[in-house]
Amino acid sequence: MIGINRAKTWILIAAMGGLFVLIGNRLYGTHGAWTFLFIALAINFVLYWYSDKIAVATTRSKPVTEAEYPELYRVVRELTQATEMPMPRIFVSEMMQPNAFATGRNPKHASVAVTKGILQILDERELRGVLAHELSHVANHDILINSIAAGIGMSITLLARFAFFFGGDDNRGGNPLAFLLAWILAPIAAAIIQLAVSRSREYQADESGALLSHDPRALAGALRKLDAASRQVPVPPSVSPAQAHLFIVNPFAGRNAGRSLANLFSTHPPTQARIERLEELAARM
Repeated sequence: MIGINRAKTWILIAAMGGLFVLIGNRLYGTHGAWTFLFIALAINFVLYWYSDKIAVATTRSKPVTEAEYPELYRVVRELTQATEMPMPRIFVSEMMQPNAFATGRNPKHASVAVTKGILQILDERELRGVLAHELSHVANHDILINSIAAGIGMSITLLARFAFFFGGDDNRGGNPLAFLLAWILAPIAAAIIQLAVSRSREYQADESGALLSHDPRALAGALRKLDAASRQVPVPPSVSPAQAHLFIVNPFAGRNAGRSLANLFSTHPPTQARIERLEELAARM
């Protein structure tokens, strides 16, 4: 399952990059294709180095010491030692919505953050399951892949709208209908690809995390609590919907409750489907 999800993810990333170049070629010819490819690479470079700092800042996360949160440090240390991973930097966010996320370009430069809300509603067993999930994201290099997918997807949307308002190469005809379709369809295609990447990585991290913690039902119980709480406790305005893929559950679930179209384009699989997979894994274990 893990190997299949990883292959699907890279195929989807390649598809998104191809869509980026295709838009450039359609609007500005070969020169445009190369230009848009260069822009995509530049975006990826920025995200590679700075995505972790952006995530920490917008979620109001602060580094904490072992003296302040000894139990949190102990659980993270036990899990990293089990997988021979470097100890990540640990942050606690001021957010009262129960949630957690990991960020960083690789295991040597990783950070794990939990919100104050999650520390209040989960017991140690459930928290261990959540942290195992987040550390699995780090080990699988999901953070970098998701950041690249989100960055390219956002850029495709902006470039398609730019082309609609300012036009393409006059020598290529400048068909208004083509520009209208690019403005509408390109962002939708980018969103679908990005969401497919994100959902695939969540399923994989659930499985990897459950195996790491040896307790799939603890993670399932945590997801059940977090999903219910995310529908009641809002996120701060500083957190953007473009960052939803970072968190273990969709922080905007309450905002999208009852909106079928928004739920269709959610960055996370349905929580109930994730729980059912974990229950099946627990039965096999």
